[in-house]
Amino acid sequence: MRERPHILLLVADQLSALFLRAYGHPVTKTPAIDRLAHEGVVFDRAYTASPLCAPARAVLMSGRLPSRTGAYDNGAELPASTPTFAHALRLQGYRTCLAGKMHFVGPDQLHGFEERLTTDIYPADFGWTPDWRRGNERIDWWYHNMSSVKQAGVAEITNQLEFDDEVVFHSVRRVYDHARYEPDTPLCLCVSFTHPHDPFVARQRHWDLYADDEIDEPRIAPIPPDKLDLHSKRLYDAAQMGDVDVTAEDVRASRHGYYASVSYVDERIGEILAAFEACGLAEDTVTVFASDHGEFLGERGLWYKMSFLEHSARVPLVVHAPGRFEVRRVTTPVSIADIAPTLSDLGGPGLSDVDGRSLVPFLEGAPEEPDATVVGEYLGEGSVAPMFMIRRGRWKYIHSRPDPDHLFDLDADPDELLNVADDPANAEAVAALRAETGARWDEEALDAAVRRSQQERLLLFEALRSGRERSWDHQPHLDASAQYTRNSMDVTRRDELSRYPRAP
Repeated sequence: MRERPHILLLVADQLSALFLRAYGHPVTKTPAIDRLAHEGVVFDRAYTASPLCAPARAVLMSGRLPSRTGAYDNGAELPASTPTFAHALRLQGYRTCLAGKMHFVGPDQLHGFEERLTTDIYPADFGWTPDWRRGNERIDWWYHNMSSVKQAGVAEITNQLEFDDEVVFHSVRRVYDHARYEPDTPLCLCVSFTHPHDPFVARQRHWDLYADDEIDEPRIAPIPPDKLDLHSKRLYDAAQMGDVDVTAEDVRASRHGYYASVSYVDERIGEILAAFEACGLAEDTVTVFASDHGEFLGERGLWYKMSFLEHSARVPLVVHAPGRFEVRRVTTPVSIADIAPTLSDLGGPGLSDVDGRSLVPFLEGAPEEPDATVVGEYLGEGSVAPMFMIRRGRWKYIHSRPDPDHLFDLDADPDELLNVADDPANAEAVAALRAETGARWDEEALDAAVRRSQQERLLLFEALRSGRERSWDHQPHLDASAQYTRNSMDVTRRDELSRYPRAP
């Protein structure tokens, strides 16, 4: 067994742990993910550190919270000077490679990866910058709306299917290349999908994995808009959830499309795992499966994410390496901020100065820590001020200055239907959590920093569209002169090297 294992990081987009069979969901069909969970270490209480794509992925890469890096929202960049697990692994001799979505904003589209096999599905410029000066006013050309719910159904090709098909094709090919040409070098391959992120559309064969009567209704009934907490009401308005009549059939079709997309991701994960096995790499590989954030999918009458409520904030986190780590379920709360230090720790000396921690001790059997603390920040659209989350023991505490505090007892109220922050019995706990929030974060300074960043980026976005434009979108490099058979190569030797397993 290799001292430094190959690392395969699989990232789904907008996948709540609560919609996976490995976490108790009775409907979704995911044999590849189920196998990883059955043979691996499952973290039952994993949370996003920021329930939005770009900031969550910046945390996943760096182990640092958005307030420290400035990667506040979907139009903010992770500074190129920020160390990531890819930088750490390169220093340890790894070949680092990315295929798929990472929602990097700005001119650095690699952040430590030596290779990026595909472009991103989303723009790399500052165009998706929110503007808190406008309150909850919509920015129509890129904000979420309800088209994903009203148009859920079947399609054989979409923008997202085209993207993930390409991601998997290049990923499998890269595994073959590694086995043929670099077998002695440890590989870190990150494969990042855009599914099951809305729109809730799937190919017929994945749609047909589920009968209509199999699709479960939301467990939490719709909450009338005037009864929603203030942040949820802002999300409701920002995505125009009240502007259309969402029927029971719309809800069923959307959940059907989402489940089918989950099965699509599972199938493609199976293809990548099969390539590792076919190339003899599987036994020396640590596979990590995670998501950036969750999805409401009609629970509470809400859709999408941008909230620290469970469906939006709970994510899957599974580590699979049967020859190294014993099968286990860990109930200690953990964060996607823990992924970067964990990956770097697997290869050697870990990242320093991070907000997460290495989970390798848990992988190696360390005892549970029921009072471990997980924190989160939300600084994007649908909010009007910084929002913070502290998850510890039975409690989840959510604080944002414009809103009442929220405290949920997740042991007694897993659906978070009762805010017990005003219960006199919890006064001491709330006071302590509020004081901890004040000690961890300077709300006023962070609010000013986010607003200043927004205005600067909005100005730059307009300026860089004036005159000659230069795109930051990643352009994959392909050197055709080094492919297949060329006169710069010995033809026989090339044929021998490109065959796996080698000819006898």
